[in-house]
Amino acid sequence: MIPVNEPLIAPNAIPYVTDCLKTGWISSSGIYIDKFETAFAKYLDVSFATTTTNGTTALHLALAAISLGPGDEIIIPDLTIASCGLAAVYVGATPVFVDVDPATGNINPRLIEKAITKRTKAIMVVHLYGHPADMDPIMAIARKHKLIVIEDAAEAHGALYKGKKVGGIGDIGCFSFYGNKIVTTGEGGMVVTNHKPYYERAKVLKDLAHSPKRRFYHEEVGYNFRMTNMQAALGLAQLERIETYIHIKLRMKKQYHEQLSSVSSLILPSQALWAKSVYWMYAVLVSKNSPIDRDTLRMKLKEKGIDTRDYFIPLHRQPVFKNVLTSKKISYPVSDDLSKRGLYLPSGLAITDKQIKTVTDTIKQMLP
Repeated sequence: MIPVNEPLIAPNAIPYVTDCLKTGWISSSGIYIDKFETAFAKYLDVSFATTTTNGTTALHLALAAISLGPGDEIIIPDLTIASCGLAAVYVGATPVFVDVDPATGNINPRLIEKAITKRTKAIMVVHLYGHPADMDPIMAIARKHKLIVIEDAAEAHGALYKGKKVGGIGDIGCFSFYGNKIVTTGEGGMVVTNHKPYYERAKVLKDLAHSPKRRFYHEEVGYNFRMTNMQAALGLAQLERIETYIHIKLRMKKQYHEQLSSVSSLILPSQALWAKSVYWMYAVLVSKNSPIDRDTLRMKLKEKGIDTRDYFIPLHRQPVFKNVLTSKKISYPVSDDLSKRGLYLPSGLAITDKQIKTVTDTIKQMLP
């Protein structure tokens, strides 16, 4: 089976993690936590970064750090992982879903203002599958309405919007270091910001909100979202190789593009002029005139030993959010369409040229 994603582990990971084991610093204190946070902040050119247990808790922590809560609304793209909407629910806020751009799958800036109400406090931007969202109009809308912008850059480590790394453009950014991400710690996440109050608030909340007056004294609800030193050691080693990893992703994209360009039944991923995608996943659409649909293609590929994944199910289609939908009359045609026709091909950092050739040859046998 050719896996949809297989990680590539940096050479320095073994000595760094071994150092944690030898010294006994295996929990949430140790030099690698500080090193990883400092190096990641420097890489993004932001002032502050703090580690978390995973990407979902990074989102949860970010929303708690900006004091989003009951009575507040947050605008979220409809086509994304459930974590984005769940993070809002965790803090008691109401997620408001907005349809996406057909070319990128990212939140459509032209639809955001229509969703703003007196209760709106923030906009969450997701850089889907490694392609940046169009940040300038989003930031302009946010400033006009005095809203906070949260970036979910879980899938877009190193992606550029007009030369700026995503995650550090909005007011607060979130990353995931799950095993399929460009930088991985197995499980893990990061919250980044240039706003010191948000950073300090996140640092307190992620460590059970111990009172500054007295440790083990708690005046508010906090969380245990601490990353371990061993995970940070792995993350630091991976971060040292990030440019190599991005190069691998771009080479993968080039090979898929070249080998699938003749397949008229597939719509290959495009890149906006203002963006540099990292192609975290090579995501394609099955055209509407294809002789077989997306689900049939996936089934046939799996029979040939090739694993793939569907696009996300839109948030407005998720039963868990049915009670928080602000309006059941709003439609999300682009999200629905992309979700129905989209899939991504094997895209891991460990993928070989031979595996890519096997995938593309197999697809060309099935689709014109």
